[in-house]
Amino acid sequence: MTRKQQRFTFIIVGLLLLGVAIALILTAMKDGISFFKTPTQIMTENLDPTTRLRIGGLVVIDSIERQNEVLTFQITDNNMNLNISYKGVVPDLFKQGQGVVLEGYLTPNKLFVADSLLAKHDENYMPKEVADSLKDQGHWQGQTPPTND
Repeated sequence: MTRKQQRFTFIIVGLLLLGVAIALILTAMKDGISFFKTPTQIMTENLDPTTRLRIGGLVVIDSIERQNEVLTFQITDNNMNLNISYKGVVPDLFKQGQGVVLEGYLTPNKLFVADSLLAKHDENYMPKEVADSLKDQGHWQGQTPPTND
């Protein structure tokens, strides 16, 4: 092989290795990527149950129940409510009428099984999509919290 052929082979092998490395990184990151949705989007869209989701909304008043280690409650974007099931450590800031962000999976019967729960103490920390939805509907954190209808 001439020097030119060796250099060309080296470049091709390097590009192939780079492509494999990028593919491995993207595959590894795929499980960590979550798509943000509101309760209305989750209730109206046909979502794949294997898709990891991040949802946000306000905890509906009088919806919190604890059975053994499982916490169940509803969240709302003041348009639709979504049932949540969560097993894990509950943050001190978690309470009725406050904002939450959850990560997990949606079951076929529209129950969101969360494996991560973040409580927000005011709208300044609420995801932009949820805050915009609440503003559009005329509801805001400082107003009367949503009730369980």
